[in-house]
Amino acid sequence: MLLDNVTFISYIGGSILFSALSLITLYLVSRQQLTLSTLIAMLLSAVWCGVLAVDSLHPELSVRQLLLLETMRTGAWISAMLQQLRFYNHSGVHRGPFLILNCLWVLCGFLFVLLFPLLLPDSDQMLYVWGSLLLSILGVVAVEQLFRNSAQYRISKFLSIGLAAQFLYDLYLFSHAALFGVLDAELWQARGAVSGSVAIFLAIGMLGVTGRAAPQPTRVAISRPVAFYTTSLTTAGFFLALMAAGGYYIKLYGGNWGTVIQITVITSSLVAIAIVFLSDVTRTKLSVFIDKHFFVHKYDYRSQWLNLIHHLSASSGGSGQDIHHRAIQAVASTFKCPGGMLWLNNRFGKLIPVAVMNMKVDSMDFEEPAESPFCRVLREEEWVFSPHAPHDHELGTHNEMLPHWITRIPGVWLIIPLLVDHELIGFLVLAAPTQESPLTWEDLDLLKTVGREVAVYLSRNEAAEMLAQSKQFDAYNKLTAFIMHDLKNLIAQQALVVENAAKHKENPAFIDDMIRTIDNSVQRMSNLLKKLQQTQPTSGRSLPLKNVVINSVKKCQDRVPRPSLRILSDSLKVVADEDNLEMIITHIIKNAQEATAADGYVDITLRNDSGYALIEVEDNGSGMDADFVKNRLFRPFDTTKSGKGMGIGVYQTREFIRNLGGDVTVKSEPGIGTTFTIYIPVEAQAKAVS
Repeated sequence: MLLDNVTFISYIGGSILFSALSLITLYLVSRQQLTLSTLIAMLLSAVWCGVLAVDSLHPELSVRQLLLLETMRTGAWISAMLQQLRFYNHSGVHRGPFLILNCLWVLCGFLFVLLFPLLLPDSDQMLYVWGSLLLSILGVVAVEQLFRNSAQYRISKFLSIGLAAQFLYDLYLFSHAALFGVLDAELWQARGAVSGSVAIFLAIGMLGVTGRAAPQPTRVAISRPVAFYTTSLTTAGFFLALMAAGGYYIKLYGGNWGTVIQITVITSSLVAIAIVFLSDVTRTKLSVFIDKHFFVHKYDYRSQWLNLIHHLSASSGGSGQDIHHRAIQAVASTFKCPGGMLWLNNRFGKLIPVAVMNMKVDSMDFEEPAESPFCRVLREEEWVFSPHAPHDHELGTHNEMLPHWITRIPGVWLIIPLLVDHELIGFLVLAAPTQESPLTWEDLDLLKTVGREVAVYLSRNEAAEMLAQSKQFDAYNKLTAFIMHDLKNLIAQQALVVENAAKHKENPAFIDDMIRTIDNSVQRMSNLLKKLQQTQPTSGRSLPLKNVVINSVKKCQDRVPRPSLRILSDSLKVVADEDNLEMIITHIIKNAQEATAADGYVDITLRNDSGYALIEVEDNGSGMDADFVKNRLFRPFDTTKSGKGMGIGVYQTREFIRNLGGDVTVKSEPGIGTTFTIYIPVEAQAKAVS
């Protein structure tokens, strides 16, 4: 290298300027406008320039030491830029570039400083040239990341431009040296001055923001095409640098065949670069990668999602057809399509059309087997079909699997799968929009995501409809169970009459009582029949509760222990169906009698309590434990009367009383007894509840 006073002045000037710049940087670090790693990079640059200035007077540095200096300086700037990027973006930037670039410069330092000098002579100047060239490329990539993601900030803009000039100059310097096999003395001399100029430029940019409390955004942005081609060229340059380095060392150690192999390697790499970047598929994949990881997306996903939810949750009559049309409209509006058609799985191995919107079709008999190749591709690959895409296009890859009936539907644009997990519940055909544009990866991702959301919406609506039907059947089964329970009681009443008829048929009083019993049974069975046919809904009327309780007690006088009655409030009135109310009170009393020994007691009390009529049925029978009362007593079809009951009497009692606005409570202890308390709102409260 040519070493003289010009070189010393150039580098010592750069060292002084970077030292002065470090003071400004320290101030900005204290105001939290720059990161500490930026200050460290400034100081290392000052040290780097100073060491090279001294070395220009007394050259003593080895190749390994020079590489160590370059690696520390470039690595410090790479870390500083990426830390600054994370600082401006509040850690919102992708971690991928940050980790990759840091790992690369650390790896380069390991290779250049430790590994390569062991394999090559320490005096080999080209080791320094190639190592510095690779570090310069990494520096340019880091500058690109900083500018691309935070150029809206004034400091970031100046930092990017200044460092870009520095690393591009280094790239030119070492590329020239790699080409001609020796460092150009004049370019080496000017390197220190270039670094000083960068320091001045950075100082001007930083002084402009020292009076501001926070980074000021500007309107500087970088376009996607520029980013695409910058990344492409950087990648190609990095690859070519590696190939050229390989070719150089092949020539150096390849003997007579070295030159031939070097030219072959470099030529092959150029051809490989040309083939790769002339490939539409490769360029498309690279463009998608850049768009996904380095740019704001095409769609405002918040507004898209709100629009989708608005359409899916729009009020309607609630019929299945309305739900299907809302699903079509939600997807069609997202992609500006005039209409569409919806197919759903009929659970019998076929997908059938269930709705059409703004599409002219001659029929709706377009059935598709659930296991056809077309459906398998939709399900297994979540494939979006584009029937009019050419077969050599990516979207037309599976078009040979399209069903034959698709040609009978005019204006088909896309076919979207509707998946819930890995289950294909249907698919959606979209009509072509007015202004059709080429589909990108982002369009396809949004199509699939919207398809999954609509699929979940349709699946849940179907589940809700099945649940509603199940509830209707449950209500019908409950009504049937209640009627069967009532019929059982009526049959028992009629059987008792038949049993006593042979003994008392000559007794006129028995005959009169039998007629009344049969008449009562006929009336109650007629009422039950009306309920079953649903021709006459159950309606309540104002009843004197005292009479209902008295009649219930009278019906239980033929059993032991005979019930006793205390009426503390004889003017209570409730709104209820008399037959049903009398039946449930009778049922509770009979249950108490069955659980109590003949020498025990069953006491019934009627009283008023804060606007509620209370009917207490107390016995000293066998009682029930707390677990049975909590988990089994009110459970339908659960009975302790083996072969004698249906297990719905107490459940029916509580349901009936709750429909009146009241409730049923139970207190019981095994071996002590049980108290059933029925709360029924008196007439004024009952009318308010109803």
